[in-house]
Amino acid sequence: MKLSQFKFDLPKELIAKYPAEHRDESRMMVVNAKEGTIEHKVFKDVVNYFDEGDVMVLNDTKVFPARLFGNKEKTGAKIEVFLLRELNRESRLWDVLVDPARKIRIGNKLYFGEDDSLVAEVIDNTTSRGRTLRFLFDGSYEEFRETLMNLGNTPLPKYIEREAEPEDEERYQTIYAQNEGAVAAPTAGLHFSREVLKRLELQGVDFAKLTLHVGLGTFRTVEVEDLTKHKMDSEQIEIPEDCCDIVNNAKKNKRRICAVGTTSMRAMETSFSTDKMLKPYSGWTNKFIFPPYEFSVANAMITNFHVPESTLLMMISAFGGYDLIMEAYQQAIKEKYRFYSYGDAMLILT
Repeated sequence: MKLSQFKFDLPKELIAKYPAEHRDESRMMVVNAKEGTIEHKVFKDVVNYFDEGDVMVLNDTKVFPARLFGNKEKTGAKIEVFLLRELNRESRLWDVLVDPARKIRIGNKLYFGEDDSLVAEVIDNTTSRGRTLRFLFDGSYEEFRETLMNLGNTPLPKYIEREAEPEDEERYQTIYAQNEGAVAAPTAGLHFSREVLKRLELQGVDFAKLTLHVGLGTFRTVEVEDLTKHKMDSEQIEIPEDCCDIVNNAKKNKRRICAVGTTSMRAMETSFSTDKMLKPYSGWTNKFIFPPYEFSVANAMITNFHVPESTLLMMISAFGGYDLIMEAYQQAIKEKYRFYSYGDAMLILT
């Protein structure tokens, strides 16, 4: 398939700038690939589609406050630094994106905090991911992390086009977030409230947790028409044994296994055995899923409404069927569903 097949016109006003007032009251489109049907529901109705013994696979990654605002030495020019990942704990080395990038040179010092409580030096300018910074900090590693977290802001995606507000700290995080390391939220999980989780639990639905630390590669634009030539950025994943036991048990009993989000789906599709059972895994994945693709583990999926020409749209098209998903997106635009991270949900059943 070609990149241009995933193009569609999205009216700007459908990009959600704020979350729904209550997590579980966003809208939910239900796409049944087997029946070829599309229904319009509210997210809390998700409980009606699952029974005892079914499994929901949750990504328990936790977003950290990855966006820092600072100033450049001498000129005092405002600078924004987006922390991507820690390269070396002892040396305080981080992979970062810097904006505006063209004014930053090796050796430049950057100052953060009202009293310049944190200083960083640019030590590499050539990485494909942006820059490498060394933070100059005398205290312990714990004190350094605390300073970093206190100065950092919730890393809302750029397309939301507003500064993070205090409520974003809680709302741009799933209620089951546990393992810190993501620079973007696994957004399908944002719709789950404690009430919905409790109702599913009372119905006998099991929860299996894995971790995929969402990186900015998730949002990287595809720039090649031939999809086989696109390379995904690597993201760190952890699939523990107990997650595999829950999923594989449900599989043997022919139960519904629902990947909550494209991240959970990518993680599972990275590690399975020849008989299509989920295997424990600790490492990295750069798996890129686009049609045609045969899925091995999940037979249901919860996701948000994605950007035109994005790898996420390609994955759900592979899962729900290209024609049906593109029709669903046209309906979503007509029915004024809200798109992207803070937008509405889609449940795909196969």
